[in-house]
Amino acid sequence: MAVHELDKFNIDIYKLPNGTHNYQFEVGNSFFEAYENSIVEKGKGTVDLELEKTDTFIRLNFRINATVELECDRSLDVFDYPVNSENTLLLKFGDDEEEINDEISIIPRDKQRINLAQYIYEFIGLSIPMKKLHPRFSDETEDDELVYSSDSSEADSTDNNDQGDDDDNIDPRWQKLKKLK
Repeated sequence: MAVHELDKFNIDIYKLPNGTHNYQFEVGNSFFEAYENSIVEKGKGTVDLELEKTDTFIRLNFRINATVELECDRSLDVFDYPVNSENTLLLKFGDDEEEINDEISIIPRDKQRINLAQYIYEFIGLSIPMKKLHPRFSDETEDDELVYSSDSSEADSTDNNDQGDDDDNIDPRWQKLKKLK
């Protein structure tokens, strides 16, 4: 991992006075290359951060505007995908470092600095859809799931036979399991 690239995302919080502070970060190809096996290899954009510090917590409001290069799952063509997301993270001061959930983490009271690179990377990754389709496929329906059809009269008869009274219709492979009941 390219450590120097990710050092740009450090914020010294130890002597930071309480109040609201604004930061802006640039993400580019070298940012995504710093992560091995990254879902995104190329991209660029900005991250606007509003940091609110109090005696007990730090609230981080991320506003990410970026464009990442993705590969279409259907055609394998490369296309640009816009990422516009707003995320909030709450860092509470405590004794040990611990992640409570996706939005709340505990950091030690004496922590000198926080590095936001991993959070930014994860927020961008969460903005990418599971199914990456080139924009030219956007006119097609999103329901590409398999549709199982059956004769409605057959479905009705199986619904009415939930108790399995009719042993003639049971698959012989399941017959032994029925005896265990």
